[in-house]
Amino acid sequence: MAKYLIVNADDFGMCNAANEAVFELFKIGTLRSSTIMMPCPAAKDAVDFSVEHPEYAIGIHTTLTSEWKTYRWKPLTDSPSLLDEEGFMWHETEMVEKNASYEDIEREVRAQIDLAHSMGMKPSHIDNHMGTLYGNRTGRFGLLKLAYKICGSYGYAYRMFVKADKKLGIDGVPMIALKAAAALSRHWAKKYRVITPDYLLFPDWGAENLKTCENYETYREIILNIWINIPDGVTETFVHPALETDELKSITGSWRHRVWEYMLFKDPYTEKFLNSHGVTLISYRDLIRMSGGKNV
Repeated sequence: MAKYLIVNADDFGMCNAANEAVFELFKIGTLRSSTIMMPCPAAKDAVDFSVEHPEYAIGIHTTLTSEWKTYRWKPLTDSPSLLDEEGFMWHETEMVEKNASYEDIEREVRAQIDLAHSMGMKPSHIDNHMGTLYGNRTGRFGLLKLAYKICGSYGYAYRMFVKADKKLGIDGVPMIALKAAAALSRHWAKKYRVITPDYLLFPDWGAENLKTCENYETYREIILNIWINIPDGVTETFVHPALETDELKSITGSWRHRVWEYMLFKDPYTEKFLNSHGVTLISYRDLIRMSGGKNV
């Protein structure tokens, strides 16, 4: 078998710095998949771009958290259990899992997808911001089932893994737990007829070698060597490319990594290196075609 890698640009529509980076990377042909945060201030420009370019694999980054200190957003729906004490979405995934009702979550997720539809967008796939629909922080796996149910009802592919591999382990999570999650995912993917990648590589931005990176070249070496160490099949991972702007710096203290992720996809060395190690970059639309799906 061959090794295929989907690198999805998350947080499209979050801010102008993210939008401008994603626009450029799609146009130069190095980025192949992205997902839009519909409740965010710059979402309309991202959706408009998707409508103008239906050939790109752009989906919906279903959003239930608002993590930044001063740059925040609210749900599209009147859903009390999705709100923190300040009237915005919860800061952390754990707070969503502990406090949000299934009814409010389903209403909000569907509202985000339906808003994109109403604006003329035809999403290629669905994923979720900060892993809020995996249920793995508190063991509330009914959220994962709900995500599959929603994706199945619309006919969209979904970001999740249906196989577990020790190469793609998550720090602090036993392999037995990953295998159990993969088994649940396989069951619900089959039940609701949802296409997924085989594997999901969760980036460990808290890893010491990434936190202490002092330049782009070192960062590139670390990331690319992670990306070539994937099993046969289709693996997805994700990045958050953005331009270096005052806007981005005012939002997040981790802005430098987002700028480096943008640089990584502008860098012709990236795809050459992956190809030389037997890894082929593909999009979600490619995955759907390879899986015999119709939403292409």
